[in-house]
Amino acid sequence: MADLEVYKNLSPEKVERCMSVMQSGTQMIKLKRGTKGLVRLFYLDEHRSRLRWRPSRKSEKAKILIDSIYKVTEGRQSEIFHRQAEGNFDPSCCFTIYHGNHMESLDLITSNPEEARTWITGLKYLMAGISDEDSLAKRQRTHDQWVKQTFEEADKNGDGLLNIEEIHQLMHKLNVNLPRRKVRQMFQEADTDENQGTLTFEEFCVFYKMMSLRRDLYLLLLSYSDKKDHLTVEELAQFLKVEQKMSNVTTDHCLDIIKKFEVSAENKEKNILGIEGFTNFMRSPACDIFNPLHHEVYQDMDQPLCNYYIASSHNTYLTGDQLLSQSKVDMYARVLQEGCRCVEVDCWDGPDGEPVVHHGYTLTSKILFRDVVETINRHAFVKNEFPVILSIENHCSIQQQRKIAQYLKGIFKDKLDLSSVDTGECRQLPSPQSLKGKILVKGKKLPYHLGDDAEEGEVSDEDSADEIEDECKFKLHYNNGTTEHQVESFIRKKLESLLKESQIRDKEDPDSFTVRALLKATHEGLNAHLKQNPDVKESGKKSHGRSLMTNFGKHKKTTKSRSKSYSTDDEEDTLQNPGKEGGQLHRLGRRRKTMKLCRELSDLVVYTNSVAAQDIVDDGTTGNVLSFSETRAHQVVQQKSEQFMIYNQKQLTRIYPSAYRIDSSNFNPLPYWNAGCQLVALNYQSEGRMMQLNRAKFKTNGNCGYVLKPQQMCKGTFNPFSGDPLPANPKKQLILKVISGQQLPKPPDSMFGDRGEIIDPFVEVEIIGLPVDCCKDQTRVVDDNGFNPVWEETLTFTVHMPEIALVRFLVWDHDPIGRDFVGQRTVTFSSLVPGYRHVYLEGLTEASIFVHITINEIFGKWSPLILNPSYTILHFLGATKNRQLQGLKGLFNKNPRHTSSENNSHYIRKRSIGDRILRRTASAPAKGRKKSKMGFQEMVEIKDSVSEATRDQDGVLRRTTRSLQVRPVSMPVDKSLLGALSLPISEAAKGTEGKEHSLVQI
Repeated sequence: MADLEVYKNLSPEKVERCMSVMQSGTQMIKLKRGTKGLVRLFYLDEHRSRLRWRPSRKSEKAKILIDSIYKVTEGRQSEIFHRQAEGNFDPSCCFTIYHGNHMESLDLITSNPEEARTWITGLKYLMAGISDEDSLAKRQRTHDQWVKQTFEEADKNGDGLLNIEEIHQLMHKLNVNLPRRKVRQMFQEADTDENQGTLTFEEFCVFYKMMSLRRDLYLLLLSYSDKKDHLTVEELAQFLKVEQKMSNVTTDHCLDIIKKFEVSAENKEKNILGIEGFTNFMRSPACDIFNPLHHEVYQDMDQPLCNYYIASSHNTYLTGDQLLSQSKVDMYARVLQEGCRCVEVDCWDGPDGEPVVHHGYTLTSKILFRDVVETINRHAFVKNEFPVILSIENHCSIQQQRKIAQYLKGIFKDKLDLSSVDTGECRQLPSPQSLKGKILVKGKKLPYHLGDDAEEGEVSDEDSADEIEDECKFKLHYNNGTTEHQVESFIRKKLESLLKESQIRDKEDPDSFTVRALLKATHEGLNAHLKQNPDVKESGKKSHGRSLMTNFGKHKKTTKSRSKSYSTDDEEDTLQNPGKEGGQLHRLGRRRKTMKLCRELSDLVVYTNSVAAQDIVDDGTTGNVLSFSETRAHQVVQQKSEQFMIYNQKQLTRIYPSAYRIDSSNFNPLPYWNAGCQLVALNYQSEGRMMQLNRAKFKTNGNCGYVLKPQQMCKGTFNPFSGDPLPANPKKQLILKVISGQQLPKPPDSMFGDRGEIIDPFVEVEIIGLPVDCCKDQTRVVDDNGFNPVWEETLTFTVHMPEIALVRFLVWDHDPIGRDFVGQRTVTFSSLVPGYRHVYLEGLTEASIFVHITINEIFGKWSPLILNPSYTILHFLGATKNRQLQGLKGLFNKNPRHTSSENNSHYIRKRSIGDRILRRTASAPAKGRKKSKMGFQEMVEIKDSVSEATRDQDGVLRRTTRSLQVRPVSMPVDKSLLGALSLPISEAAKGTEGKEHSLVQI
């Protein structure tokens, strides 16, 4: 946000003038797609935290948080402005606000240029202040704003006062279930002015503090203060050393804490910390669960690129689904700002010789390649200087390839010059440190045998992208009056309805099981539509609708040759000689896709040469990037994980989502990180569990987009599916005491909103990492209390490889028919800090859970059965079966031997939709029922039945340590989604008698 720097130093008079105008409100025209525009009054709220407008049917939702604004542009720059006729509006009266995860635009037109200038200046000043805030200042600001907003929303008649009835309503909204007598008593104590029976805002703050008094923190303070109501400097130092495990605690540091957090002036003078100050300190970023040192780059950045996980995005330009959504250059700016270091650019021939970027064979909008490169150039190194990888998916003719190369060289200039980069040892990739400020072009390179004088040549196009079969692509030709608009409108409506149906799945269910059903149902709907409208049917050629998605069910199909610059040649069936070192890997006899590539573009590729699996030569060369779709990568990880890990010690591997994820859902990145894959590309525009894991993974190490892989993955090898993958290494034991919750809201999708019942929360903690470490445990349910529930339960986990493990905290609302998601926070195990810590839920202003963390090292040859109950079940499922290292031969074969479905013990069975929904309804512990400890004998008895182990679709083991209430299925399931699904595990197991105990992949 370099352009905001100038706004930080505006004169106070100018700032106040802007704020006054914005808070008074300005009438502006709000442009919308397909409408002439709406006149609305836009104003800044009194806290300067939200932009609001009226009138609006959205009511309370008609607002934009200043925190969520990405940028403000002057003039007619947005797509919606470009659709308007040139002379419609004066550009000096126009501006656009981009906000939210999907870069939504709010396009506004003022009545005169002066008003536009005032709003642009004021908004940029507010954005600059937020960007310059430290974490403590931001937490205080958001807390103050939240209290003020809570007061205003409770003040129904807008008189600036709250009566007792409004307070009772507020208690219900805040999920507080206190006796009315207790509420009235606190109300009377806070009501100290002449107007008895009502609370002013200042009196409400006193009332809120009384209501918020933390019993857990008060008892903690008493235990270190010799039962006084405050801590002295010496007692505070003792607390920090003993409980928070802080070293080098000085008197000055303790005095600084008292100065920052103590509320009472009298206590400050005495250098003591009272309960309010202690509460403020414990809720501050200083006592957050995330290690503050990890907000900066702290890892060794001088190792080869292949030794790092690299934050990567897929189809970076898209704002939504893969078929119809908008492409925007601003998405590149957004993901780079979030720490992404590998972005994807799909290049196609455009009009007037200008290459464009969009998702091929779909109805996504097109943007100019030149604009994409300029945006990347402006934003690549604003927040960190570590290298950016540009993944070029080239579908262009030779002429437009030359234009691409021209733009890359002309705009990036010396950022592409890698001649001075230090590669360290011979045949080794350079380090992120040596590549600071550089942009690497990942693309095809002409083969060496062509010679330097060849202007162009043919290269393999096997790994360009995971495309839907030809019959499923959009073919832009129409017959008998069918227009693109009609087809797009029909498909959009069908997709929207199906995506709504897909939301029946549990928010924590990462498996987007609707994707194939979505395609099938869309195709069936189009066929039905065509039958009902005979005049739209095809005549001679395929119509657009007919060619859309006919081959939904086929997994494998010989792809037809591409048009224009694509050709095919015959490839002989060559096998690598087992006795010969080096040489090419196993190839299959088939027709291979190739494409023409120009020399100018080829020369820009240095360390990131895109190769297909069958083109890999095991000759020790570096600089290859192997690309896999998730489906192909899944096979390799399951069958040859150790060989794959060895490959990833020298080269880069990129994994991207299947083309069938048309809803832009994301796959689980964990299995690929566990195999050492560096570039696991996700759809950054799709919020959900997988992006939350990705964010948590890369938030550590200063969110610079590079996280060092464990040393065990960089040298040597191990079986990630083993029950004890690293027997010589000490294990980590996490003892987690879940103490209490604070201001937990009602679930976001609560049917009755604020009027609904007070929630019954419980906490689930999940360890995510190697299969042997993956497990969950949960607390009991607390009835009718979301404001300050107390659990006081201890959960214990053992982690074999903490360097790659994630710890996920989830809060659920227990419900008679299931559970409702309240919020989550995911943190890398290595970033956990011991002691009393608050876990703030992601995206929620005040909601948190209070925990105590202890981490121990376990040495010696301990029984894995005692350390982690999940070992027994994993062993039972055959997860510890050893495999012989077979070298690289056949590692990436397209058609591996038939081992995956029946006798591959590493496959984890996918659960049916019915199983998932049944799991959803039986996942909460019984109310008020204390969990029972599972003894050694009970664990042994689990061997008798697979069904006693509840394993999620990720292969995550849920510990069945307490009785669960049996509840009916919570929602109907569309029969069309269940058609091709298999029997439950217990029945499938009957058909595998005589075979090794294993789960079957569906």
